[in-house]
Amino acid sequence: MTPTRFTGRKALVTGAASGIGRATAVRLATEGAQVMAVDVNADLLGQLEAETSGLVGTITTLVGDVSTESGVVSIVTTSVDALGGLDVVVNVAGVLSFSHTHEVATAEWNRLIAINLTGTFLVCRESLPHLLASRGNIVNLASTAAHAGQPWATAYVASKGGVLALTRSLAVEYAAQGLRVNSISPGAIDTPITGAFHLPEGADIKLLGRVTPLGPFGTPEGIAAAIAFVASDEASHMNGADLLIDGATLA
Repeated sequence: MTPTRFTGRKALVTGAASGIGRATAVRLATEGAQVMAVDVNADLLGQLEAETSGLVGTITTLVGDVSTESGVVSIVTTSVDALGGLDVVVNVAGVLSFSHTHEVATAEWNRLIAINLTGTFLVCRESLPHLLASRGNIVNLASTAAHAGQPWATAYVASKGGVLALTRSLAVEYAAQGLRVNSISPGAIDTPITGAFHLPEGADIKLLGRVTPLGPFGTPEGIAAAIAFVASDEASHMNGADLLIDGATLA
């Protein structure tokens, strides 16, 4: 860890109340960043702020919903006003559900796409003018689900495939203007989302090999460390890339 790697940098992290988002907000602030930590869960955000005083940087929390355009406009506007700009945006907010595809309700499909994909797009779009001004960068959270077929999670897989494609497209479009856009694709990580996993009735247990690592599950802190590297100047030539961290699941 480099305690001053993000000194003076202003970062927005969505999905920051728990799991990978929380670990990322703490990691960036530990390295000196001024972090705006955004989530829909006000109680967990309150715990985050109470438990992370005394870091090299700062964490300010904001209750916000990335699934609506008005919500994202408010999130970015409030963050820029509070921080004085943006240098790093990390899109972690996401949801996951498991069902046989023929049983997935349209409303559930729309919910996952709205949060995981459209939310990521909206945060990127609204942040772009500020990041272009600072020659900053975006790190999006994709998934192993963007790289290989995974059972019982059709909407999630589609959303994360979209995040990966969005990341690459933005990187190409804005590279000449000094903006970097990369993604991280975690496999099975010990988070509340992973803890919610269950087999749909009648599911073939043999297919679990498609979604499980060969060793233990990863940790949110491990993914946060990778995000911090990708967002730092040490990764200055990394653009349009996806970093797969999956415990050899897809090796």
